[in-house]
Amino acid sequence: MAYAFTLGDVEYLRSSAGRDALREVDELELTTRTRLADIGRARARFDVRAPLLVESVLLRRKAAAKLPGSADWLFTDDALQQATPAAVAGHRSTRLAGRAVHDVTCSIGAELDALVGTAEVVIGSDIDPVRLAMAKHNVPGAQLLRADALVPTSRDIVVVADPARRSGGRRTHDPAALQPPLPDLVDAYRGRDLAVKCAPGLDFDRFGWDGEVEIVSLDGAVREACLWSPGLASGSRRATVLHSDGAGWSITDEEDDTIPEAEPGEWIVDPDGAVVRAGLVRHFGARHGLWQLDPRIAYLTGDELPAGVAGFRVLDRIKYSEKTLRQELARHDCGVVEILVRGVDVDPAQLRPKLKLRGKRTLSVVITRIGRSGVAFVCEPRTTSTRTTHR
Repeated sequence: MAYAFTLGDVEYLRSSAGRDALREVDELELTTRTRLADIGRARARFDVRAPLLVESVLLRRKAAAKLPGSADWLFTDDALQQATPAAVAGHRSTRLAGRAVHDVTCSIGAELDALVGTAEVVIGSDIDPVRLAMAKHNVPGAQLLRADALVPTSRDIVVVADPARRSGGRRTHDPAALQPPLPDLVDAYRGRDLAVKCAPGLDFDRFGWDGEVEIVSLDGAVREACLWSPGLASGSRRATVLHSDGAGWSITDEEDDTIPEAEPGEWIVDPDGAVVRAGLVRHFGARHGLWQLDPRIAYLTGDELPAGVAGFRVLDRIKYSEKTLRQELARHDCGVVEILVRGVDVDPAQLRPKLKLRGKRTLSVVITRIGRSGVAFVCEPRTTSTRTTHR
């Protein structure tokens, strides 16, 4: 069970004595192998404050990859789990550059930290006094106040909100079960410029959002959706693909989605999950001169692999069955295989041992359907093109 921080704990951790104690505990290994012994040492040195110090050190270590530069920050476990990764928060802050922004669910300050570098004015508020005290420590450049997100405390300023989707480690995708509830939040700021971070699995069409829905991925994993009100929107759907090294790109439904109908080409492309979730597969294909294997399936294909795009060079195409695929992989001397499946009822984890691979090559298999037929493409391993595109 996660440690329950108090305002007194935050005050201690921010003090000179608390900072010294954190540095001392951070010298402990605190791995699975040493955890019990290290906690014993911390208890002997810091008595009842040991759990607070150990939890804080472990949370800082956990945050290092998600929030670079947060080595001296304070966290709660739930707040860290929900905190926006720095690359994603940085992207959102870029879209709001030069504006005055109020984060009405600022928590421990992950969004605020990005906003203070781009926004003209940054205000943060939260109903939780402990998280607000942590935000004051983490992001001293923001103006902070304690307030209920459903009670507006600012005017003529962009509102950013991140309703809590988890409590005690449990996640919800129900808009009305968020904290604060998404419908109530939208009503509270109706007519204002509003950006709301949500779970990407939310049914946005059913919710009836009339602005832009942006699906964001980071390093290949879909991380969030952001709802942008009409005054901040560009189109109704956007996919943004980010990488921790700072690279990234976006595509919207305002781009052309005209793609040809043709037989499978030399390459198969599995678009980033943000593109698929945003419903922009055809737009992505049109941008890069690709087309779909089947109009109902999200795989794309083409005769060239666009620059910066990962794909699979096709070696063979077969009618799918376990027996036929096993024989084909044996013929290619395959010993290790990556299996991608879309549009057919096949579990890669169950299929892999049935293939009885004994060869030396590493290959990829794309199993899908074209029309009503299940097909399998035996491919070279996934590769990313570095050639120059001509658009």
